Amino acid sequence: MNYWLVKSEPHKYSWDQFTKDKETFWDGVRNYQARNNLKEMKKGDEVLFYHSNEGLCVVGIAIVKKEFYQDPTTEDTRWVAVNLSPKKAFKRAITLGEIKADPMLSEISLIKQSRLSVMPLKREEFDRIVDLGLGK
Repeated sequence: MNYWLVKSEPHKYSWDQFTKDKETFWDGVRNYQARNNLKEMKKGDEVLFYHSNEGLCVVGIAIVKKEFYQDPTTEDTRWVAVNLSPKKAFKRAITLGEIKADPMLSEISLIKQSRLSVMPLKREEFDRIVDLGLGK
């Protein structure tokens, strides 16, 4: 299993809307590295959902439901989408400040490549953020 983090601006697509929808396609990625990360996602992989620009925090866990396919928002075959569904909301959001302050997360891509919208995580990074978010 692989672990990921995806970003969404809450005014465009929030965790609350995601949980109401129960499943969505993750589209609109127009960065090659992020696109390549979408292509690496496998059904069942776990994904942290991050509110970017507003909030700056991880708010829950999603699951990859469908592996990559042509992004339906464009005819350009270079771009892909995946389907995600919510798994579990965090008891409390984990802020970017908390992530930056945690020595266990000092190498996380969220800090190193802050503009990247889809990024891989090491299992230890994923588990640490989940433990913080679920109060473990």
